[in-house]
Amino acid sequence: MKLYNTLSRTKETFVPVEAGKVKIYVCGPTVYNFIHIGNARPMIVFDTVRRYFIYKGYDVNFVSNFTDIDDKIIQEAIAEGVTAEEISKRYIKECLIDMASMNVLPSTTTPLATEEICGMVEMIQTLINKSFAYQKNGTVYFRARKFEDYGKLSGKNLDDLQTGGRSLLVSGVDEKEDALDFVLWKPKKEGEPAWESPWSAGRPGWHIECSAMSKKYLGEEIDIHAGGEDLVFPHHENEIAQSEAANGKRFAKYWIHNAFLNIDNRKMSKSEGNFFTVREVAAKYDLQVLRFFMLCAHYRSPLNFSEALMKAAKAGLDRIITAVDNVKFLKDNTKVIALTDKEKELLCKIDGFVVEFEQAMDDDFNTADAVTAIFELAKFSNKHATGGSSVAFLNMLQETFVKLSDVLGLIVDKKADMLAKDIELLIEARQDARKNKDFAKADEIRDELLSQGIVLEDTREGVKWKKA
Repeated sequence: MKLYNTLSRTKETFVPVEAGKVKIYVCGPTVYNFIHIGNARPMIVFDTVRRYFIYKGYDVNFVSNFTDIDDKIIQEAIAEGVTAEEISKRYIKECLIDMASMNVLPSTTTPLATEEICGMVEMIQTLINKSFAYQKNGTVYFRARKFEDYGKLSGKNLDDLQTGGRSLLVSGVDEKEDALDFVLWKPKKEGEPAWESPWSAGRPGWHIECSAMSKKYLGEEIDIHAGGEDLVFPHHENEIAQSEAANGKRFAKYWIHNAFLNIDNRKMSKSEGNFFTVREVAAKYDLQVLRFFMLCAHYRSPLNFSEALMKAAKAGLDRIITAVDNVKFLKDNTKVIALTDKEKELLCKIDGFVVEFEQAMDDDFNTADAVTAIFELAKFSNKHATGGSSVAFLNMLQETFVKLSDVLGLIVDKKADMLAKDIELLIEARQDARKNKDFAKADEIRDELLSQGIVLEDTREGVKWKKA
């Protein structure tokens, strides 16, 4: 298996730090509103990466956080007249619903920044003890120049950053020893949430959060750190500096980044009027279509979102689902049980599609070519699956469709069960909607569950569910 490592700028053969195991950390969203389709791309891409490692037999520890304290969260809380915690908890819940609807597997661990402050304080203190960090009037800064490899991920040169103007600096000058130094801890402002530390009552800088959470749940050295390409600098560059300075060893062996998502060939922006949340897309399309759309392009290629392309994605996914439905119909009605001689000869063709799929995924998770392999399987199935096909042959076709599609997180067998955890999340969201007297939303969730074959029963003991 080869993957493109942003650190080396080359495709490398994947060799895990520990045989048979893969430790992955993915930077999660800042939860101050509904997630948008730009957030959805890394969620879908790296969920698929995780699924393929599982398919290959690896034991995968997948950690993705929620940034639940941030300036944007605080601003939203002030605007609504509520606490920052209320904002973050609300949108974490909504985000989990969207992720379940996109068939994104729950992380092995989903840490919240506000619950990991102690680990951040400890790491900052270690950096101070090693002279990689210093404090000025309650603010703690990291000495960027002291870390000799600073810039190795992004390819940025410290001297070029110094002379490149404020837009290239890690952050403003303030009371720093050097304009390139970045914040590890900052004192609270009036009305902001704060935590105690040896330097001031305040909160951590954004970058230290991921370094501390990754260390706690995955260890000092991990296999893969992933995220959108917008995070390469300064976020991931600073994570490397902090983690390697504190721990004295390589932080992540491989760095994987997905490319940007554009809307109608323009950068997504609220001011441009081309900003879409996942929830808005879900009002028009099954989010399986959104997932399929994103996987039809290589994750390192810029992706353009448009109405026409979404319609094309829906048609493409429907082709595969229709092929599977046809196989199921034939299997339910055939009287032939055992493989025929002709079918025995065709089995190697089915195996060939599996090989094509795996070759695509082994080549830097090329989901576009993997989807093509499934399309070829559908074309083959439509040609060779007939009323005279055997149960054994049709079973092989159906199982292959499901096996390959599941790696991509695509549900092509529409009788596939929803995960119990996903059902409970939707029930909880429905209960919240009812408490808020948003009965339209409550009915929408109930209908969504019903469409998946899940019937709700309101009882004195609470809401119970059963399969229709």
